[in-house]
Amino acid sequence: MDSDEDTQMMEVEPTALAKGKGKAVDREQPYNNENLPWVEKYRPVTLDDVVSHKDITSTIEKFIEKNRLPHLLFYGPPGTGKTSTILAVARRIYGVDYRKQILELNASDERGIDVVREQIKQFAETRTLFSKGYKLIILDEADMMTQQAQAALRRVIEQYTKNVRFCIICNYVNKITPAIQSRCTRFRFSPLPISEVEKRLITVVDAEKCVFESEI
Repeated sequence: MDSDEDTQMMEVEPTALAKGKGKAVDREQPYNNENLPWVEKYRPVTLDDVVSHKDITSTIEKFIEKNRLPHLLFYGPPGTGKTSTILAVARRIYGVDYRKQILELNASDERGIDVVREQIKQFAETRTLFSKGYKLIILDEADMMTQQAQAALRRVIEQYTKNVRFCIICNYVNKITPAIQSRCTRFRFSPLPISEVEKRLITVVDAEKCVFESEI
C-alpha cells in the first residue's frame, strides 16, 4: 500500500455513520440477482469482503470512524479492487440507500470539461438529504480525463470540500495532475496474490454449484 496522508483532513459531520451501520447491509439476500454478470453479482459488499487490501481498508475505516474522510485517490492495475473498495466505503457510510448519496462516473466515457461543469458541479452544489454531512463523487478511469477537465475538477474539489468527498480512480497515477494529487490521500492497489484469487474463484464456483467435465 502507498498511502499519502499529507493532505489536510477536513472535520465533517456524519450522515448515516452510526457505528456498525453498513457492516452487514445488502446481506439479507446475498448474490440473489441471477441476471447480473458474476463480476457484479459477487462484488464485495463490505470493507471486510475486499480481498488482499486490509491495510488500505483498515486505514479508510479509521478515517470514517473519526469522521475525517479525505478526498481519495486510488491507483493501480485493473481488477485490483479499486472500484469495489469505494463502493463498499459508500455502503459503510450511507447504508442501503447509498446510491442516493453518490455520483459515479466513468471518466473514460465522459472525460471533457463539460462533464465537470455540468454533472459534477451540479451534483456537488445540491445539498444532501441530511442537514449536515457530505456526498461522494466517484470518478473511475480518471487518468483519461483531459488536462482542461482536470483543471476544472481541481477548482470544484476546492470549492465544495465542505459537503463533497471525491474518490479519483485511475490505472496510471502519473496522468493525474499534481494539483489534484496533492488534494487527495493516495492508496496504491497492488496486483492480487494468486492464492487470494483462487479462494475467491472457489467461493463463486461453490455458490453457482458449477460442475466441470472432469467431475461428471
